[in-house]
Amino acid sequence: MLKRIAVLASGGGSNLAALHDYLRDGAPPEIVLVASDQPRAGALERARSWDIAAVTLSDRGSDASQIERLLQEHAVELIVLAGYLRHVPRSVVAAYRGRIINIHPALLPSFGGAGMYGRRVHAAVIEHGARVSGATVHFVDEEYDRGPIIAQWPVPVLYDDTPEALAARVLHVEHLLLPRAVHAVARGSVHLDDEGRLVCPVSREASVASAFTLHSESDDTIAEAIDRLFLDA
Repeated sequence: MLKRIAVLASGGGSNLAALHDYLRDGAPPEIVLVASDQPRAGALERARSWDIAAVTLSDRGSDASQIERLLQEHAVELIVLAGYLRHVPRSVVAAYRGRIINIHPALLPSFGGAGMYGRRVHAAVIEHGARVSGATVHFVDEEYDRGPIIAQWPVPVLYDDTPEALAARVLHVEHLLLPRAVHAVARGSVHLDDEGRLVCPVSREASVASAFTLHSESDDTIAEAIDRLFLDA
């Protein structure tokens, strides 16, 4: 079990809040550190309100030595990128390989890579005429949005969608998918093997059709459907 989590975030921290709520029973794993490249990030304010260590990263989040020192000081075992817009230094990726995961607001490998974040992603999805978007949780490697995919959940793109409307529906799914993926990785049922290959007993049963039906259902119904992704994990 990986018991101590650090969350890196650049914005308001809604995915951080979803993860905190999911883990709030006090049993491990727990969030022990929140760090941001933005001194006014809402994620830092959330962390302070929960009495979790909140740190602003120097040099806009690219100082590898500072990040490594913070992770060591807080005995961090698992890193979660929750809306973190900076490239994680290679030395950190190497030290935590298989223990860094990210949430991306599209179905990778489409609509990912450098500069693809936030509204830009959803605008690109609509502009390209995609009929399906969604959320992806993946392990982090040295390239933006290229690491092994842990789990995805689709979200339909409606005919009259705006980037803002699509973003809201995708974010709702992110809040359900990320905490469950983090928990599966923390307890070791989803991991990378010694050669960097994904060991992930995530169910492949959930279909795009079922997700289209469920997107308009209650939060509990959607959560139960996503839980089934990790039924064997």
